[in-house]
Amino acid sequence: MTNFRLAAAISIVLGLSACGKAPEQTADAPAAPATAQPSMIQIDGSSTVYPVTEAVAEEYQIANQGKVRVTVGVSGTGGGFKKFCRGETSISNASRPILEAEINACKEAGVEFIELPVAFDALTVVVNPNNSFIESATVEELKTLWQPEAQGTVMNWNQVNPAWPNEPVNLFGPGADSGTFDYFTEAVMGKAKASRGDFTASEDDNVLVTGVSNDVNALGFFGFAYYKENADKLRALPIKATADSAAVLPSMETVLSGEYVPLSRPIFIYVNAKDAKTRPEVKAFVEYYLSHSEELITEVGYIPLPAKAYELALGKLNGFKAGTVFEGHSEVGVKVEDLLQREPK
Repeated sequence: MTNFRLAAAISIVLGLSACGKAPEQTADAPAAPATAQPSMIQIDGSSTVYPVTEAVAEEYQIANQGKVRVTVGVSGTGGGFKKFCRGETSISNASRPILEAEINACKEAGVEFIELPVAFDALTVVVNPNNSFIESATVEELKTLWQPEAQGTVMNWNQVNPAWPNEPVNLFGPGADSGTFDYFTEAVMGKAKASRGDFTASEDDNVLVTGVSNDVNALGFFGFAYYKENADKLRALPIKATADSAAVLPSMETVLSGEYVPLSRPIFIYVNAKDAKTRPEVKAFVEYYLSHSEELITEVGYIPLPAKAYELALGKLNGFKAGTVFEGHSEVGVKVEDLLQREPK
């Protein structure tokens, strides 16, 4: 068979398959036994939550011997909600609560959701390990550096703190679709998305890691897991909530004790309520997620919730309690146990 005829034959077979029809079998070509295709669960959203969900997905697929395939994309919290509210994904990873505009988009599309906190994150501010002049940063210094008014004007380190050198500061941070960006700006500036725009932005945290690790005058921020994974290339800055408070490094201990403020936060998955009700594999995956979270979350570098919180989350899933306990915006300093006791709206 010539290459042309071979290509034509393949095209015919693919065309018939796309229409849901199999090519007819000839007498001398007996039909092959049918092979069951694995069920598919599609997930997208936050790069911060990605390491947790990817770890759970890998373990779940092994446990199910390939009967269920789980794909996990990374388009940022905002990008993930766009797909989720269009019904394109069953689960959305989110590093902040769903916003009012996203709630309305889901409502208009008839998508109900179950909101489930899955871990704590310590949003981590990092510098190059060869940076010898900055030992810690106050929230006010971070505001001076990142606020919208700083764009094009606050360009050197000594403009933030006169004790720091007259050297250019190069900033790296998540893009505007990132929930980490939203939370950082709300915690530091007091308003989500209130930020200068002249910094290197990426939804891929590995790009930010590379940028800071290659530039002695760089500063960036992202989730704790990415810092831990790259601790040999970066230095985490201790943060002072006020000028007079102690400088606190991000860690499991300082997050759980409430010392690491205001950059501690819960992270979430949002589950399509209809899929949880009508697709057993989706509900089973989320049950597996909540039941195996503690070990896997610790493994990837985040802080697991208290065991009671996972029990409450499972109850919320099994009761199909749709809605959000937020008012369409993030809450700085919120406790997960308190959130799980609230009734979703």
